[in-house]
Amino acid sequence: MPVKAMCPEFTFLSNLAQEMFSAAIKALSQIFEPHFRSIFFKALGLTVLLLIVVWIAIQGLVGYFIDLPQDWQDVTLSILTGIGAFLGLGYILAPVSAVVVAFYQDQISELVEEHSYPNDRRGKAMPLGESIVTALRFFGVVVVANIFALMLFFIPGIGQVAFLLVNGYLLGREYFEFIAMRFMSVPEAKAFRRSQSGTVFAAGLIVALVLAIPILNLITPLFATVFMVHVFKELRSRRGLSV
Repeated sequence: MPVKAMCPEFTFLSNLAQEMFSAAIKALSQIFEPHFRSIFFKALGLTVLLLIVVWIAIQGLVGYFIDLPQDWQDVTLSILTGIGAFLGLGYILAPVSAVVVAFYQDQISELVEEHSYPNDRRGKAMPLGESIVTALRFFGVVVVANIFALMLFFIPGIGQVAFLLVNGYLLGREYFEFIAMRFMSVPEAKAFRRSQSGTVFAAGLIVALVLAIPILNLITPLFATVFMVHVFKELRSRRGLSV
């Protein structure tokens, strides 16, 4: 007897993997199109500019509050502070980029809907105030989760798994609910996400894998938004709901 016939779970997981892979490939191919590239470079430029301002501010504050007796000590402190701040800010580059891209998420979603689902009902943009609150909440959740994951990162076999699981759950939840809230109320979006928790978590794991790759993680917010539009559309279509 074929394995698929013996194990319905195998069929479900196989179909789920195919759907996620197909949606991920579609999203990756789209984010390099001209209209998405322009959003990426604008968001990346704003992110880098913001971090440079923060870096300069840290340097200035340390120089203002700490005055060492010897000039060479001041220079050494300034260099060490600069290096430390650079490394620290580099760690939060991806989360900050996610916050910046959050202000473009409606635009990104509209572009995906326009090019990939021209005959479907269009989602409604979130109010600016709600978008800001969502972006800040997302930033806080991701930073806290990554601090937790970083504490475990150097434990062989545990830290890496913790990173993927924590970020897979959080990223899947936040990005999926954002897309869902363009089509339904907040309670309905959360309920729909819970009803599809397994698929949303699997999608979140794919986003977390992209986030785990240095340099490539800069495209995570853009990729995740495009990807989740496809995931949301697939789930709505599977349930026979208006999309």
